[in-house]
Amino acid sequence: MSVLIETTVGDIVIDLLTEEAPLACENFLKLCKLKYYNFSPFYNIQKNYTCQTGDPIGTTGDGGRSIWNLLNVGDRFFPAEFHPNLSHDRAGTVSMSTASISVDHEESLVCGSQFLITFADHLESLDGRYPIFGRVAEGFDTLQKINDAICDDDGQPFKDIRIKHTILLDDPFPDPPHFEEPSRSPSPTPQQLATVRIGEEERLVSEEDDENKFERDQEKEAEAEAVTLEMVGDLPFAHVAPPENVLFVCKLNPVTQDDDLELIFSRFGKINSCQIIRDKETGNSLQYAFIEFDNKDSVEKAYFKMQNVLIDDARIHVDFSQSVSRYRQQLRRSQTQAHSYSRPRSRSPDYRRRERDTSYPRHSRERSEYRPRRSSQHFEQDREYVRRRKHEGSSRRFNNDDNDDRYYRRRSRYDDDRDSYRSRNDSYRHGRRREYEGPRRPY
Repeated sequence: MSVLIETTVGDIVIDLLTEEAPLACENFLKLCKLKYYNFSPFYNIQKNYTCQTGDPIGTTGDGGRSIWNLLNVGDRFFPAEFHPNLSHDRAGTVSMSTASISVDHEESLVCGSQFLITFADHLESLDGRYPIFGRVAEGFDTLQKINDAICDDDGQPFKDIRIKHTILLDDPFPDPPHFEEPSRSPSPTPQQLATVRIGEEERLVSEEDDENKFERDQEKEAEAEAVTLEMVGDLPFAHVAPPENVLFVCKLNPVTQDDDLELIFSRFGKINSCQIIRDKETGNSLQYAFIEFDNKDSVEKAYFKMQNVLIDDARIHVDFSQSVSRYRQQLRRSQTQAHSYSRPRSRSPDYRRRERDTSYPRHSRERSEYRPRRSSQHFEQDREYVRRRKHEGSSRRFNNDDNDDRYYRRRSRYDDDRDSYRSRNDSYRHGRRREYEGPRRPY
């Protein structure tokens, strides 16, 4: 005896143990036949443990009723029946939920309509508490989807998982008195609709189809590669886009010249530049070129008209340019100009003359001797130092006739001639002042 349960995440087929639990099986079969479970939510989902359903309203309902109580021929609950040979030893075990009531001053377990399904093996701790009446025969992938659902602290999934239909594959029990099978599935009641959180047809952002997910992954990968190319200097910036008014032409004849190519393509619009890329050493054509038009429409016209056209006995291929090398060159040129404009220079005419006429040495330490001062703060500190030494009467080291730029450059122990100078920052490291110790002898 089997029942097919259609849920919003898949189908489940349950084989009923009618011989071991006849009362629970009859109650379950007749409730399914009456469409009592339709639109019932899954709740109390405990990952890798169990899930519970069977109350048409859910956690806010009355707990469910037996088939006999719905037909007004019996009590709301029926006594639980346990079989010694049945155990929660495997995943997919179906058992009735129970409640404890007092009968003749004794506690006894009773069942209604709610039931639970196990997700894991070896859950013998549930034996003696929940009576088993069936096993899941098909639909373990559906159980896995229910197990993986994102739930709140109470075990209720944020996106509703509900029973859509119940279909009886075999019913060995006769119908109870006053039982009438509905001709169609009943519509959800207002109380059931009020419990909807995220409906079946509503889509979450994380549940996009595979095509959109693939495209999104490709965009992320492309963005990461662009950032990497920006870091190594191949792109001026990560989100750079190729120019829309540049046409790429390849498979050219090596004898084709820039003027000839510009003349041929000039009928599509004004051309700002036409350049055939050549080898830097030999000057030979690399057989491809970039043509910059005045507007985007001219590029589109040339693309559709000049595809596979014969030029100098060579059939060319045209496409929209994807190169951003011009942007990179412009960026490097602007950075170089900005660096040259911001380079501090000494005010001393004598130092400027030596800097213009004298080539930089090869040694790195000697090269630093020709490097100008790096900030105006040190300059002001040294000017104040000069004023203080002059005020104290110790101006003999600044009165040399051959030291015209004495406010800006100082002699060093590494100087081997009277025309060699090094920066103040190298002579006075970290702003520390060295007192005058007399003339230094060259090594």
